[in-house]
Amino acid sequence: MKRHKTIALSGKGGVGKTTVAALLIRALKERGNGAVFAVDADPNSCLADYLGLTVEENIGSMREEIITNLAKIPPGITKESWVNIRVQDCIVESAGIDLIELGRPEGPGCYCYINNLLREYEASVHKNYRYIVIDNEAGMEHLSRRSTQPVDYLLIVSDVSKPGLKAAKRIFELSSELNIVTHKRALILNRADENTIEKSSHLVEMTGLDIIGWLPFDPLLEEFGFNDRSLMDIPEENPALRSVRDLLMKLDL
Repeated sequence: MKRHKTIALSGKGGVGKTTVAALLIRALKERGNGAVFAVDADPNSCLADYLGLTVEENIGSMREEIITNLAKIPPGITKESWVNIRVQDCIVESAGIDLIELGRPEGPGCYCYINNLLREYEASVHKNYRYIVIDNEAGMEHLSRRSTQPVDYLLIVSDVSKPGLKAAKRIFELSSELNIVTHKRALILNRADENTIEKSSHLVEMTGLDIIGWLPFDPLLEEFGFNDRSLMDIPEENPALRSVRDLLMKLDL
């Protein structure tokens, strides 16, 4: 199998980052050339809902449990093996898409040892997938903690508003300051059209990012979100889904 491709998404809250992530995951799955590993790295986790999956346990709660109960690890099992077993319990498996939810950040105790084991496990489990899609929080902390793992594509999502594009600029600058290794960094505009993009062109230019694609405003996506329906059920010819397919072609994915 070819080396997996990692796509990380970031953006200001409310711009539709998770919607874009879910549509990307669906479009990648449709290609049928390898499984997708979805990573929900936003503490305000909702990617599973968008994918029609149910999460029973996430990495945050699992890590707390292990730290609290180190003395209760079953006899004859190393800490490394026990972490691997428990992480596997956190992975939600489905046809073509598996998902893991990171949950809340670590608490006030010392998590260095457990976190190092988690990184090692993540590096090994990634080999089983063709694509890894990370739905990040607005900051880049998750990526910076795993800076030894390169990100092929850092896609920053924004609407055409000034706050959204200013946040995109800050995220782009922060990713450079953190020396995150990427093949390409680009901007995706959500709920946009050619007219609004033209009107906000000075703000887009201010971000320092190239636009790799844009998704139109789609009432059906709003309806699905309001009714807690999975975006995996969006019709094949949905305009936003078509835009995401075009975006993947531009990324040569």
